[in-house]
Amino acid sequence: MHFASDNSGPVHPEVLAALTEANQGYQMAYGADALMNEVRDQIRGVFEAPGAAVYLVATGTAANSLALATLSQPWETVFCSPVAHIHEDECNAPEFYSGAKLTLVPGGDKMTPDALRKSIEGEETRGVHGPQRGPVSITQVTERGSVYSLDELQALCRVAKEYDLPVHLDGARFSNALAALNCSAAEMTWKAGVDAVSFGGTKNGLMGVEAVVFFDESKAWEFELRRKRGAHLFSKHRYLSAQMAAYLRDDLWLKSARQANASCARLADGLRAIGAEFLHEPQANMVFASFPRSQHKRLHAAGAVYHLWGDELDGEDEEQMLACRMVCDWSISSEQIDAFLSLF
Repeated sequence: MHFASDNSGPVHPEVLAALTEANQGYQMAYGADALMNEVRDQIRGVFEAPGAAVYLVATGTAANSLALATLSQPWETVFCSPVAHIHEDECNAPEFYSGAKLTLVPGGDKMTPDALRKSIEGEETRGVHGPQRGPVSITQVTERGSVYSLDELQALCRVAKEYDLPVHLDGARFSNALAALNCSAAEMTWKAGVDAVSFGGTKNGLMGVEAVVFFDESKAWEFELRRKRGAHLFSKHRYLSAQMAAYLRDDLWLKSARQANASCARLADGLRAIGAEFLHEPQANMVFASFPRSQHKRLHAAGAVYHLWGDELDGEDEEQMLACRMVCDWSISSEQIDAFLSLF
């Protein structure tokens, strides 16, 4: 009954098997391994982008930060949601690697085209003295479990293009969003106007690897230099390649995401049945719900693991509604979810 995060779950057995297989003999280092050629072709096929530049790093923070650094200049600003992962959870790494600042687009979980336009227009009002306009970064799935529709993505990208700004997609949960929308990777990225994407795997059954995909090949060499200078070019790169190759073979990435999303839907249905209130409508593999403190105490005492959202478990008012976040990964079973719900 572990719902703390999808990065708390186990590595998929097929990925572990691929790592064992990759551990035989010798392979060239620094991304020159044979498996990386397979990964590059697979990702280009997934995104229907034969000319895309494809690279691997070990963490989502590295993927986002190095991609944004490649898309921006130190005197620019990156536009993002106030609850974007690059703002709330990356310890200023995007600023560290790029030198650029972040401009938080007013609003909630999702950016809107009007709010984005106003934020873009608000910059460059001080000429050489102020930050210049830079990339737009969109989180898909958002940090509150929402999924931008294709229309919403296209609308944001259109605003960015009006000002000739590149668009970065933080896809730590890219697969979950794609499964929720039932669209193609191309439709959710370059066909919508996205220039670079962090294609996540760690939250969906990998040990630790994320792909960075640039649809503009002219950015490739700069990213390679930034990855090396930022200490994120792995010497024994084949172990990154092996994970991503296994992830992509036979659509394991999509199967795992669909499983996580389906588990989340089962969990959400059960929470609705017991009268929980939802802070955000679950759309992928995350639930934000509120129910009485007494029920939280009962669940925690039984060994359930998840995070409260802003309130403390200890307190005298047993009927006070406490918010929480629950996340389903690929490995959670229907039996575990049902056992959890039976505790209410």
